[in-house]
Amino acid sequence: MKLLVLWCIVWATIGLYAQSETPEPFNISLEEITLTNTPGVQSFAVGQDDQGRWLIIGGRTDGLHLRRPFESFLASDNNRQVIVIDPTLDKVYFSPLTVLSTGLQEQLQSTNMEFYQRDDRLYIIGGYAYSNTAGDHITFPNLTAVDVPGAIQAVISQQSIAPYFQQITDNRMQVTGGYLGYLDSLFYLVGGQKFIGRYNPMGPGHGPGFVQEYTNAIRTFKIKDDGQTIAITDYQETVDSAHLHRRDYNMAPQIFPDGTPGFTVFSGVFQYTADLPWLNTVDITANGYQVRPNFNQYLSQYHSAHVPIYDAAGNAMHTIFFGGMSRYTLDPVSGQLVDDQNVPFVKTISQVTRYASDSMVEMTLPISMPGFLGSSAEFIPRHDLDYSYGEILNLNSLPKGKTHIGYIYGGIESTAPNIFFINDGTQSEATNRCFAVYLEKGTATGTTPVPITGEQVLGLEVAPNPSDSQTKVTFWLPDPMPVSLQVHNVHGQLMRSLSFGSLTAGTYRQSLSVSGWPKGVYLITLRGGPLQKTIRFVKQ
Repeated sequence: MKLLVLWCIVWATIGLYAQSETPEPFNISLEEITLTNTPGVQSFAVGQDDQGRWLIIGGRTDGLHLRRPFESFLASDNNRQVIVIDPTLDKVYFSPLTVLSTGLQEQLQSTNMEFYQRDDRLYIIGGYAYSNTAGDHITFPNLTAVDVPGAIQAVISQQSIAPYFQQITDNRMQVTGGYLGYLDSLFYLVGGQKFIGRYNPMGPGHGPGFVQEYTNAIRTFKIKDDGQTIAITDYQETVDSAHLHRRDYNMAPQIFPDGTPGFTVFSGVFQYTADLPWLNTVDITANGYQVRPNFNQYLSQYHSAHVPIYDAAGNAMHTIFFGGMSRYTLDPVSGQLVDDQNVPFVKTISQVTRYASDSMVEMTLPISMPGFLGSSAEFIPRHDLDYSYGEILNLNSLPKGKTHIGYIYGGIESTAPNIFFINDGTQSEATNRCFAVYLEKGTATGTTPVPITGEQVLGLEVAPNPSDSQTKVTFWLPDPMPVSLQVHNVHGQLMRSLSFGSLTAGTYRQSLSVSGWPKGVYLITLRGGPLQKTIRFVKQ
């Protein structure tokens, strides 16, 4: 049953970083387990009962979405079943959505819904999918409440699941790709977007077109729920188009150094001026929000499996991110950041730690996921452990030795880092792979993780982009180093190679003729010493 063991060493006593705190050290390990007859699914909602059985709703059964509008986000690849998985007994059960009302059927087969389980009730908001009723792909304006234990038992017993679902329509809930949190009786619906129409990478003015509206908001509200009817009360909205303009990201509950609970919004996409992820983070408490000063997250940008771990005795807040997609990776030999603006799938397991001094450090752990995994997956905590801080594992409550703390299930598995421009549906899939996650308290052994700083990054810009004849490459170097430039098409064919020899630190410009190249997408890679950066260029 256990096929693979990966050791992830987390050093929590880090004198190298000049921290005065001494958080408790621990190791993390992953063990892949085989679950029989479970489906591959990604971007789903999940809840669980007090026996540790999972209720999986929605998401997709294919991999990374295709580029052409007529074949992207097909309804045939929606997850149209309610799935119950018992990981302890290796059992799986199914119930079709067709027993539910049309409104519930349509919303609950959508992707990137926001969700949160409060006690036995799983609340699901929004989501994006094709709607027969609307005759188009839409973001659903719905809030659905699910009786998790009731629905799980109904699926197992092959009884009707209909009594365990309630739904209302409210346009304020028309959000996909955001995050839903819960704090002091208030739900926090943060970020995300309303997307209506077919996906089209060329923009809303091409082909069938679409409507895309980021919420740019933190929406707070209460849910009144008596088990039969639900209602939204005490609704408030805070809009910040500069700092809350993000979707498809990770938001994790946090305990801040002064003991205040809240959330941190990590990275996410997209910036206004370029199809690149945000690197900064935003902290949210009941008193408001603030952009995190002097910290960038380099190693995890899209939604992925992650787990927050709190060490109250050491006053340290750890958040660990498993795989996913990232603009940057860390070269294991040089310890330098490698920049790829295509934001590829990665195997990186990274950690962000907030210390008692309120400083934050990001580090890559010295092991990797066993494949390009983790994107659109979920970490499912073990139901009988102390996650009393609100989805945050209480490190101090764990015994010495090795403890099973939860699972990573599903998500996208890719065959390569960059597949978007060659994607025909065979390069990735929705996976059913499952990993048990273990935490072992005690003295950590292994290589000390390296803090990440922006000083390790090369600068590279190309303008105009797109261009049909001539463009200019601008790059800057943080230190003296040998420099070269290569241009490849998306099939890996080398189109141009330039060597500049050794250059001093500073800014440089190089004209590049593209007049004889076929129209399409090209990858321009700058290599400077141990550093590397890749950006996308379009030949018109």
